[in-house]
Amino acid sequence: MVNLVIMESPTKASTVKSYLGSSYKVVASKGHVRDLPKSTLGIDVDNNFEAHYINIRGKGDLIKELKKEVKNADRIYLATDPDREGEAIAWHLITALAIPPEKANRVTFNSVTKAVVKEGIKHPRQIDMDIVNAQQARRILDRIVGYKLSPFLWKTVKSGLSAGRVQSVSTKIIVDRENEIRAFVPEEYWTIEAVLITKDGKKVKTKLYGLASDGNKLSIGNEEEAKKVFDAVNGKDFAVSDIKLGKKLKNPSPPHPAPPFTTSTLQQEASRKLNYQSQRTMKIAQELYEGMNLGSEFGGVQGLITYMRTDSMRISDEARDAAKTFITEKYGEEYYPKTPRVYKSKGNNVQDAHEAIRPSNLNLEPAAIKKALTTEQYKLYKLIWDRFIASQMQSAELSTVQTDFNCEGYIFRTSGYTVKFPGYMALYEESTDDKNTDDENVKLPEMKVGDTLSSESIAPVQHFTEPPARYNDATLVKYLEEKGIGRPSTYATIITTIISRGYVKREGKQLVPTPLGEVTTELMCENFPDIVDCKFTAYMESQLDDIESGKTTMLDVISGFYKNFSVELEAAFKNVADRDIELPVEETDIICENCGSRMIVKNGRFGKFAACPNSPACKNTKPLAKTGEGLVEKKAEKTDMKCELCGADMILRTGRYGSFYACSRYPECKFTKQKVKSLGVKCPECGSDIVTKYGKNKTVFYSCSRYPECKFSSWDMPTNEKCPNCGGMLYRKKGKNQLICKTEGCGYKVDIQNSEDSGETETNE
Repeated sequence: MVNLVIMESPTKASTVKSYLGSSYKVVASKGHVRDLPKSTLGIDVDNNFEAHYINIRGKGDLIKELKKEVKNADRIYLATDPDREGEAIAWHLITALAIPPEKANRVTFNSVTKAVVKEGIKHPRQIDMDIVNAQQARRILDRIVGYKLSPFLWKTVKSGLSAGRVQSVSTKIIVDRENEIRAFVPEEYWTIEAVLITKDGKKVKTKLYGLASDGNKLSIGNEEEAKKVFDAVNGKDFAVSDIKLGKKLKNPSPPHPAPPFTTSTLQQEASRKLNYQSQRTMKIAQELYEGMNLGSEFGGVQGLITYMRTDSMRISDEARDAAKTFITEKYGEEYYPKTPRVYKSKGNNVQDAHEAIRPSNLNLEPAAIKKALTTEQYKLYKLIWDRFIASQMQSAELSTVQTDFNCEGYIFRTSGYTVKFPGYMALYEESTDDKNTDDENVKLPEMKVGDTLSSESIAPVQHFTEPPARYNDATLVKYLEEKGIGRPSTYATIITTIISRGYVKREGKQLVPTPLGEVTTELMCENFPDIVDCKFTAYMESQLDDIESGKTTMLDVISGFYKNFSVELEAAFKNVADRDIELPVEETDIICENCGSRMIVKNGRFGKFAACPNSPACKNTKPLAKTGEGLVEKKAEKTDMKCELCGADMILRTGRYGSFYACSRYPECKFTKQKVKSLGVKCPECGSDIVTKYGKNKTVFYSCSRYPECKFSSWDMPTNEKCPNCGGMLYRKKGKNQLICKTEGCGYKVDIQNSEDSGETETNE
């Protein structure tokens, strides 16, 4: 009997293949095989919103190969990812591959381990059409909004723009925060800060709190008030007037550990602790989930974590028992709580099909398998590991100490804590986005009421209240989750989309709206208030959840949305019929040396550049470089090369076709030379290095470094691999995951696996 297992990812397919016997053949669909057409709406609005799916361009050869495998198989297991997207892919595969219903079996794996895979194979089921329809509804809604709204933006702002059901509200969130920052009026305030010295020479930092006479906190709003206090206490001794002991409540977590990761909290914590963007976090997590080759010592290929797209905090009894064993053996019985920890997910729309994100096998400690992982993989795996183990550990016992000092009737206060028992803190502490953490939250020296301390220094310090912080990946994901916008599978995609569409840009870790994003948001608020309303977007997400649970139908949700949306759309086109909206220009700090004007950012065929605003009278332009501080002028780099015509120094510049060397005497000397990158492959004709070059429209091709003396060139990328048939050079076919032999009469070709085709596939058009 031939059993065929079809998965999404080639990497995961390879892992699962190693777990199953010779009677199983495991292949990969490399993501979706069918989707809505790109060139048309693909939705019959007048016929119950029927979707017209087509095979994805470029997947024809793969579909043919999969059909052959299906014909030869006695039983077929559709083992795509265990979520809406995976369920939909399995459903599409049945149609695209003409799989007979009696052969089709749906199986899911929450983690890619041998035990879980074999258990999953034992419990096949039918495709869950409620889950499929929830995915279809999202896809159809996103397509309708994207295709119907985009022409509106083309007409009013500029061509090539797009809108989306989720991307538009996400952009508005960032725009609203920017408007808050602009409207913020800072207020002045002062603090009096002192460094005190105990009798045994230990230092204590403290700040003015209030007046001894009433015990109330004192606010100082100007320099005059600050100077009055400073003059009164400067050079005087400070007496300990009160000491209060209590239990410490640490933020963001109390003395109790944080729960295991969900998709949202993983992205937040990875951003805070590892400085990973959401998309990067999910890519690495996907790799850990699909499986890593750990070598024979650790059982070969192993999936290291459970499924990484989840909003559940639930863990299995087996995982909880394994954590107990590990904690008691490694740390001791006192580090495990009297009763096992059970975390309940917050919110009404939590999908509890999957566990929280945790290690698949606690025998695979991060340090033990570090050599088998990349640096990024190790850091994220360790973060997941530590968080999960800590979530099952005993609480920490912390004691607080609040000490008041009296000086000339003014009370100065400092706070600190002592650790009586570390508990989970021996392994892990959750980070926070709060900039206003208590910097006095430190261990204090022993003191008693009546002790006198001298002042080493004392000073009035001016401050101004700060506006709310801009969003970053962590805080935006947190906000989206709190408002019920998007789902675990879409958080990273949302951020990537609004940046790639030019509505938002990164400045360091901050997400900042562009002028285009602000204009577009203003238009959307004016004409489509529901689309950019957080509550409405969250309501639509809950409707998708209701489809999945069988509480409502896909048709009811889509038709209910479209009824109001079509009315708004018609009114919007009438509203802007005669309007001419001018897109704000984005200024730079670069001054045009020709006319003295401040240069502006423009978009060209090859990206953004700085241009003089007085064009065409002044045609000065400059290349731009993206830094943590935004766009800056890209300076020419000095080199050790000399001009072949005049002998002057050569400098490295950037042009439309990439980097090139130019004479420093330009325009007097116009000699240039393209910068090339060695491919690490030898020319098959003369043995010299093959280099990467750029043609028109940034087209990449490959040629001998001795060109034109050696005429070898190729559009397909040469490799160091040899043809098994004739021994000739194999080339990676341009635009395809395929190796081919170009030796005349050979014709050898083979598909190559590329795990990049797997992962998040939901889009917000």
